[in-house]
Amino acid sequence: MKGIWGNGIPVPAALRPWISDIRQAMHADQRILTHPPDPATALVFRATPGEPGRWLVAGPRTHARYNQGKRIPFGLRIRIRPGRAQLLLGASASELVDQVVPLSELWGTEPDSGPDPSSLLAGIEAELLARLAVRTARDVTRSDLVRAAIKDLPAPVHTIARRFQVSERHLRDLFTENVGVAPKRLVRINRVRTVLTHARERSWSQLATDAGYFDQSHMTAEFRETMGVPPGAFLDGRLPEPAGC
Repeated sequence: MKGIWGNGIPVPAALRPWISDIRQAMHADQRILTHPPDPATALVFRATPGEPGRWLVAGPRTHARYNQGKRIPFGLRIRIRPGRAQLLLGASASELVDQVVPLSELWGTEPDSGPDPSSLLAGIEAELLARLAVRTARDVTRSDLVRAAIKDLPAPVHTIARRFQVSERHLRDLFTENVGVAPKRLVRINRVRTVLTHARERSWSQLATDAGYFDQSHMTAEFRETMGVPPGAFLDGRLPEPAGC
């Protein structure tokens, strides 16, 4: 699976409950960049030739996106754990699904970019922690409930809701606000991501079972719907036409 996000950067200890990983952009010339489906919202800092760097918010992605490859002099991606976006960004994750927007649209200001990667990360860490500090206990509790419920998937929503002693409707509303996608969609995205991760390691039939599909045809249909091409075509590099960045 081709992409631009390469080497990982250690997540600061104070952010580990909220951030799953931080990665730096690779300087790779690729004809097509693949952005796989992802239930997480991410903060992205991108600097392009002739333009100042800026922070963007990439919301949960329900389908793969393909773009023309381009050189990015410097970039960072901070992946927010699913269920934590509303706490950190102050906006419902449902408003960000399949969107990429300037962070300044949510915060009303552009965070200090700093002169180097260390300063950049220090600045965004301070801003995130300051925003977390003013969240209410109720906000954190609701996010914690969603995080716990995610671990129970793919169990039926009504079963999970009963376990946490909330209504099914309330749990679905919490997913919409804090994750951005419904539980069933989250399960589908994660199944496809499992196929992407292990496609070259196992037979299709074994992978279908391991990923939680009914059978191989179910896996192929869901993969095609989400990625735009069947699994075999994807592995062979026969991808959809890329869109402009």
